[in-house]
Parts: sequence; structure tokens; C-alpha cells
Amino acid sequence: MAIQHASEWDRDAALTTARILLEIKAVNFRPEEPYTFTSGWKSPVYIDCRRIIYFPRARKTICDLAAEKIGRHIGYETIEAVVGGETAGIPFAAWIADRMMAPMAYVRKKPKGFGRNSQIEGDVPEGKRTLLVEDLTTDGGSKIRFAQVLRDAGAVCNDTFVVFFYGVFPGAFDTMKAMNLNLLHLCTWWDVLEVCRERPYFEESALREVRRFLENPMDWSKSHGGIGSAEEAVAKGITAA
Repeated sequence: MAIQHASEWDRDAALTTARILLEIKAVNFRPEEPYTFTSGWKSPVYIDCRRIIYFPRARKTICDLAAEKIGRHIGYETIEAVVGGETAGIPFAAWIADRMMAPMAYVRKKPKGFGRNSQIEGDVPEGKRTLLVEDLTTDGGSKIRFAQVLRDAGAVCNDTFVVFFYGVFPGAFDTMKAMNLNLLHLCTWWDVLEVCRERPYFEESALREVRRFLENPMDWSKSHGGIGSAEEAVAKGITAA
């Protein structure tokens, strides 16, 4: 089921982001040869948000929308530090922090293993209301891990932002909600499909298969050799972005 937008502004921002992602060819549909995520899910769709960094006008528009959305939903003076998740979240955190005139740091997946053995670089936002930024999320696994690292270091991390949220895998919102972590995003696959009705970016047969996946991602994944439930991912000890 498509995620409902909070307002017309949110919907317009989502569709603008989707158009940009399609134009710069960050959207990949491959129903005949599904992608396999680190979590074990099989998917006919893949989004490469790293492509945004190459296109100046695209990244400016997306980061402007990101800062506006953060201001609207969290507050313009609420966030005291912005932290990017290694690796893809780092440039987005830097651009968003610049627009918000906020300190910026980044968090590693693991301590670097030498020197000070730091896992948070820049400075530790101890006691500061901190926004965790990454490029995308599938089931929310990496957001939870990064947020826990920040909290263990003394940061107040209750909000995370991504450009793109898959919006289909079970448990993502519930898991983050249970950890008191609020997820903001600009765009989902449902927004991409809506924009695809405007122009023939992909063959109709591919769009039909993607729609089938979005309507029942667990069955689609299982029937194509992937895991079939969030519980299966947890049992295998694997999480995604």
C-alpha cells in the first residue's frame, strides 16, 4: 500500500524527487534478474542515490527539499547537529548541515581500528539533538545501528532523514518507532511509479511486475529465491540499509 503524504507540499516534493531520480538514471528496474539486498530480500527494483552527487542541479534541488522538509516536520531550530552515516550519507549530511547552518559529523559502520579508534568523526554531538542522515533505507536496519552508536556516545538522536524510502518491506516503521526513531523521507517507489505514468521511462511489462512486487514484496521475494519475512531476516542476523 502506498504511503500517504502528509500534505500537498510533501506530495509535490516526492514527485519532484522521483522525476529527478528518473532523469539522472538513478532508478533501475530489473524484474527478469532481481537484485539481492544484504538483508536477503529479492527485489526487481534498485535505487542508486549515489548518482545524485554527480549532478549539481539535481543535488541542489533535492537538498533544498530535504532542508525544507526537515524544517516543516521537525523544526528549523530543533536540530543542533547533523550526522551522516558511512558512506553514502556523508555528502548529503554535509549539504543539509550547510543549509541548516548546523555542525556536521559522520558515523562509521565500525571503529576505524587505529589512532583514536573513533566511530564518530568530526566531533561527538554529546547532549545535542542530532539528525542522522543517509541516502536511502530499505528495512531500516542501518539507521537503528547508527542511531544506537550516536546514543551510546551521548547524542540525542530521535530523528533520521533519507532521500529515498523503499516503503514496502515489513516492520521498518514499527522497528524504528519502537526505538523512538522518527523517519523522514522525500520519495518512495510509489512516487516513482506515479511519475512513470507521465512518461514512458520503462516498458509497461516491467512496470506491471514492479507493481506486483510493491503490492506484496514478501511473496515476490520468496518466489524469486529471497527471504519471505522480516522474522527470517532477524533469524539470519541480517539487516539492510
